[in-house]
Amino acid sequence: TSMSGDLKRSVVLEDGFPELAGWGYIMTSDIDYEYNCIAWAAGDKTQQWWPSEYGYWPEGASRETTVEAFMEAYSTLGYIECEDGDYEPGYERIAIFADDANVPRHAAKQVNPEHWTSKCGDMWDISHPLPALEGTRYGRVVRFMKRRG
Repeated sequence: TSMSGDLKRSVVLEDGFPELAGWGYIMTSDIDYEYNCIAWAAGDKTQQWWPSEYGYWPEGASRETTVEAFMEAYSTLGYIECEDGDYEPGYERIAIFADDANVPRHAAKQVNPEHWTSKCGDMWDISHPLPALEGTRYGRVVRFMKRRG
């Protein structure tokens, strides 16, 4: 028997992101190469955000692959640093992930008290508990930012 489309997508996704297995996550989009996780957390589905010569990067943010530069990029949208990822009605929160060398690898946006939304590489958007993407590929959450929503 052949696998259903959803099961095939889950196998592909969990192959790329093994930490997801065992977490309750839901795929919320088809594959879309127009945007990446950094753009998705910023609410932009039209372009890839990255501080390289090939990516979009907000004016006024340092074009460096540092946590501070990513915080500068999100601050251009009104985000400020906050202590944690606790849900706070009336606010939008993002989480910035970095590897052991403190190099940014991912960003996620809060959906509700239990779930965050992420773009997984060039693949699908998913809804997931925040720790579900912590691990070898994206590292761990190193900063939280929020803005009035």
